[in-house]
Amino acid sequence: MERLGSEAALAGMETSMKEELCMEIDPPFKENLATADDWRKALNKVVPAVVVLRTTACRAFDTESAGASYATGFVVDKRRGIILTNRHVVKPGPVVAEAMFVNREEIPVYPIYRDPVHDFGFFRYDPSAIQFLSYEEIPLAPEAACVGLEIRVVGNDSGEKVSILAGTLARLDRDAPHYKKDGYNDFNTFYMQAASGTKGGSSGSPVIDWQGRAVALNAGSKTSSASAFFLPLERVVRALSFLQKGRDSVTSTWEAVTIPRGTLQATFLHKGFDEIRRLGLRSETEQLVRHASPPGETGMLVVDSVVPDGPAHKHLEPGDVLIRLNGEVTTQFLKMENLLDDSVNDKVELQIERGGKPLSVELTVQDLHSVTPDYFLEVSGAVIHPLSYQQARNFRFQCGLVYVAEPGYMLFRAGVPRHAIIKKFAGEDISRLEDFISVLSKLSRGARVPLEYISYTDRHRRKSVLVTVDRHEWYAPPQVYTRNDSSGLWNVKPVLPLDSPLLSPGVNPIEQDPASNSISTCAAEITSMEQAHQCVGQEPMDGVTSMETSCEQIDNGPHSLDDSDSGTKKRRVEGDLSADGVLSPDCALHEPREERLEDPGTESETVLRDYQGGAAVASNASVAERVIEPTLVMLEVHVPSSCMLDGVHSQHFFGTGVIIYHSQTMGLVAVDKNTVAVSVSDVMLSFAAYPIEIPGEVVFLHPVHNFALVAYDPSALGAGASVVRAAELLPEPALRRGDSVCLVGLSRSLQATSRKSVVTNPSAALNIGSADCPRYRATNMEVIELDTDFGSTFSGVLTDELGRVQAIWGSFSTQLKYSCSSSEDHQFVRGIPIYTISQILEKIISRAIGPTLLINGVKRPMPLVRILEVELYPTLLSKARSFGLSDSWIQLL
Repeated sequence: MERLGSEAALAGMETSMKEELCMEIDPPFKENLATADDWRKALNKVVPAVVVLRTTACRAFDTESAGASYATGFVVDKRRGIILTNRHVVKPGPVVAEAMFVNREEIPVYPIYRDPVHDFGFFRYDPSAIQFLSYEEIPLAPEAACVGLEIRVVGNDSGEKVSILAGTLARLDRDAPHYKKDGYNDFNTFYMQAASGTKGGSSGSPVIDWQGRAVALNAGSKTSSASAFFLPLERVVRALSFLQKGRDSVTSTWEAVTIPRGTLQATFLHKGFDEIRRLGLRSETEQLVRHASPPGETGMLVVDSVVPDGPAHKHLEPGDVLIRLNGEVTTQFLKMENLLDDSVNDKVELQIERGGKPLSVELTVQDLHSVTPDYFLEVSGAVIHPLSYQQARNFRFQCGLVYVAEPGYMLFRAGVPRHAIIKKFAGEDISRLEDFISVLSKLSRGARVPLEYISYTDRHRRKSVLVTVDRHEWYAPPQVYTRNDSSGLWNVKPVLPLDSPLLSPGVNPIEQDPASNSISTCAAEITSMEQAHQCVGQEPMDGVTSMETSCEQIDNGPHSLDDSDSGTKKRRVEGDLSADGVLSPDCALHEPREERLEDPGTESETVLRDYQGGAAVASNASVAERVIEPTLVMLEVHVPSSCMLDGVHSQHFFGTGVIIYHSQTMGLVAVDKNTVAVSVSDVMLSFAAYPIEIPGEVVFLHPVHNFALVAYDPSALGAGASVVRAAELLPEPALRRGDSVCLVGLSRSLQATSRKSVVTNPSAALNIGSADCPRYRATNMEVIELDTDFGSTFSGVLTDELGRVQAIWGSFSTQLKYSCSSSEDHQFVRGIPIYTISQILEKIISRAIGPTLLINGVKRPMPLVRILEVELYPTLLSKARSFGLSDSWIQLL
């Protein structure tokens, strides 16, 4: 909030003129007779009442994002325990705050009011909690502000406990500063300006005179100069009086107080008469206004913007000049706001001039609090609430639309950005938050539904994405939080009915028939991962700090592949497969009662024939590519922010894997651990052999080697189960230097790509250094190096000429350090011999003794992996001799 945009250079001359005029119209400043001793006495009285505020915004809400910050406040009512500070410090959403006095006494404070428009708010505290400090409240004196007044800004500037900055008020009629286009901005008020040079942390500091009175509230500053901006206190005094009247100091409970605030949902600017004449102001109107206004008035109020569907919509237009409000000439913000606040839900008459033509309009004053949300829906980490007046004014949308303050996991995974406006969900129009909740309550876990949204950056174009409702309980069920100004907390309640499909298990149970050893299922879905993490020791954890990841980080994350491949996709189906566990095309996958998959059989068979016929156009593909393509899978992995464990450096990964086992009951895909980093993640599999996307679950993560196994349910493939097949593995003989191999992989468009390469080093020792943050790195591995490949982002498999897999061409993650404080993530690709993977697969198929894991509804023993808890690194034999290696071993090596 301390950062301001630079003003236009062309306005410099005009600004200078306004400053000169400002100094002429302000009341004459009396000679300042304050001495150093007077300032010392004033500061001794003020400093004990100034507190350092440490605030933590628990959720993103409205104009503010989640995070922690330091700011300043000061006591304005000692008996009732009221602290004044800025609105952007109090926050419009949930906040946890503490105040520290000058003697290091620390107490909790609770928000009781934040103005919907102006940058001020109040905290409350228990006065009896201060036991060791003698202090007095700071009186508010807005009438004492004048040009030339010497002031002191007392606060927590730049993180200092107490900082006192001197300055002189230069302007009282500065336009409200513009901070950001998608965040909080003040409007419909003047600001004061002084060259006090305040920086971050001083928000909410009192601006005092030599008598120890607060004449303004520090709000912001300009980073390119020493200018600081102060909020006038007239509206603050009014709000404080309401709080004091509503707070009975006898009772121990604090009751919420309603402070009347009215709005026309229109923004006004104060323009000089020279500018207003160019808008068509008549000379007789100017003469009338000058005579009816205070001496020295230099301008009038002009409409700058109108919020759609607000009270002023289609009645006021930008450029309209306000002449009278309820019959009184109005040229100042304060007079206009006083009248609007006293006329909530009543009609007011505005007399305006539009292009020199006088008009009269009658508008109903709207309750400003009715367009300021005080509740939000939290679903899968997303914060969704009605669009506030603040953001509606920024984005030029109507108030009350369904606004995404924070996309969370579910919407972030679908690509919905922050500040999006949801227009359609699951085929139903969404105009209010209640509509969104109604649609959400009808969905089940794992459902994939379309969502349409618009953004203020591209307001005329609707964008469609596919949202996947969480299959796993990464987050609590959807809940609504409502602000309680009596307690300063937010009350939470479940929003879905008890019979909502979203609250019931997302997958029907799967049982195994001992006699036939077959699996019957009531739904073609992968089972839940609720019990699927015993073997690797990775479980969801609550309380993990949320991390934001921008869309640019997603696009440029690990395993980004080129989408430039084009042409007809090449497909081939192998009828007779000799590999163990491979499903033959004529296997029956479902019982006759499985009507849901049998009904569209004709359509599935047509698609299947199209994909089988695609092999005819693959005449330019190598034998290895045609054989291996039906076994390749593109994996897309999303990690919830609440499950960012073991130093996982991103929330989104994708890469190519290969099917190493495929039967009626289970399919297994081998992939590198730079694609599947942790088991607590959502994995989606897209098959090159058949156009379908199904979920998978991580069943095995090797503790030191760079590979993982992902299971899928073959019954979820439908007719594609007869096309998808497992690759034939060739663990022996091992590759040697000079051997020719075929590198085959998939692009993001599932286009198979291959090339011939030669092995340059079949047993290169891997040595990856430690990262800044402890995280997985491959150790004690020997990898395969090639003479040519497709770059550091292309993964796949290495095969012989017959398409038998000899190695996985996987991605490795490392961190390049440029200096002690500078580093960046880097990835490279190497070959992982298939021998170790085939050993693990053999143990899984043979049901070796080990911890059981629920895979597709069937408990299966997983293999135990024994490792030496040492990290080995390569060295030269000449150096090994110095370490004591005997001559006999040197001769053998």
